[in-house]
Amino acid sequence: MATVSKGLENLEIRDETFTTLAVIDEKDNPAKKFGENNSDLFKKNISIAETSKDLSIEGTNLTGHIPSGNESTDKPTKKRRKRKKNLKNDLVTDIKQLEPHVIPLSSLFKGSSYPVGEEVEYRDQNLYRTTSEEKRYLDNMNYEFLQDYRQGAEIHRRARKWAQENILPGRSLLEVAEGIEDTVRGLCGHLGLEEGDNFKGGIAFPTGLNLDHIAAHYSPNTGNSTLFSRENVVTVDFGVHINGLIVDSAFTMTFDPTYDELLEAVRQGTSTGIREAGIDARLGEIGEAIQETLESYECTIRGKTYQIKSIKNMNGHNIRRWQIHGGKCVPIVKNNDQTKMEEGEVYAIETYGSTGNGFVRDDYETSHYSKVVDGPKNVPLRIQSASKLLNVINKNFGTLPFCRRYLDRLGQEKYSLGLNTLVSNGIVEAYPPLVDKKGSYTAQFEHTILLRPNIKEVISRGEDY
Repeated sequence: MATVSKGLENLEIRDETFTTLAVIDEKDNPAKKFGENNSDLFKKNISIAETSKDLSIEGTNLTGHIPSGNESTDKPTKKRRKRKKNLKNDLVTDIKQLEPHVIPLSSLFKGSSYPVGEEVEYRDQNLYRTTSEEKRYLDNMNYEFLQDYRQGAEIHRRARKWAQENILPGRSLLEVAEGIEDTVRGLCGHLGLEEGDNFKGGIAFPTGLNLDHIAAHYSPNTGNSTLFSRENVVTVDFGVHINGLIVDSAFTMTFDPTYDELLEAVRQGTSTGIREAGIDARLGEIGEAIQETLESYECTIRGKTYQIKSIKNMNGHNIRRWQIHGGKCVPIVKNNDQTKMEEGEVYAIETYGSTGNGFVRDDYETSHYSKVVDGPKNVPLRIQSASKLLNVINKNFGTLPFCRRYLDRLGQEKYSLGLNTLVSNGIVEAYPPLVDKKGSYTAQFEHTILLRPNIKEVISRGEDY
């Protein structure tokens, strides 16, 4: 989830297999078919967060892809690509929608630990702080903390695998958002409809499906009929938590390699941020390094070359238990913030690039909301629907972000006045979509990192990004 610089009722839980979606009718593509039994894959404890499979229809690749970049955090050189032939806006027809069937992740890892994220040595080991032996001891004391975080990260990897296989031209944003969220709930072992379900584990940040010039915070509300198109640049941003420990991660994918340089610039910007992050690292210096990397790229789209810009009023952030925005911001441009990262902190390192102005503003209908952590207490609410809705929020989400669709799932009706009342009284904060200028393209990559005593762990790292 971005910070902005101010200036399943039908889910089926089964014990046998994890079945992916059948996304295209066999007659259209007899060589490629989903819906195969993947239980052996899970039993072998193999991460399924791999790059999505290619789907071909009449020789045109319609599967979204994330460019396979070198994950090395060495400073990249400027890359150029010859102009790609512009492909027409093909739509996949005859798409079959199946419910995402999943079994709880805990059932797949009985008696074993969850996968460890990418462990990265600190650039400058502060040996004066503690000895290596003492650091290992402190790290081992946090076993349950690490297990919860790693469980959430594995759920995120599997849910985004579902997304990468099922975001297709012609499919609706609403269908995909609900599929991602139903997958998360199923892997957590509940439907998210009973009080207390979402506090055990679940969605920590609503699914953002941000298209083109929309950089963040766009999720389809109930009734939204928007479809993915062949020319979209699609950013998928959602969070998962276990017992309030939040994994926040995002990626951008396209159906056309024309945009690869944009995606690679932002991916490398995030890798730079991860490389520079560490105990005692200064936030302003991290932002400077990110900007230098990201803005060293150009991309050519339909014959016009763009200097890729960091979106200067977007930031990463630290994360606290039950609190996705912990109070510290990690800039993606140079500034004079001398605040240091500290041992034991958790950060969302996220970078945004744009072919537009490199500055976002609020626009479109709001979908994301969150109860304010330090909001006013005992505010007299004269509107009965506001008091009722606040009770629902407290019992189902607490301080975790939610969206309108979640209220709809819980059976809430005619809640707009009550919700607006809570926002106007400072009890709930609205997060409207953030957009650059129309006609531009934006991209985002984000990982959650843990600053452990002896090493930093990129908890959300997968084979995809």
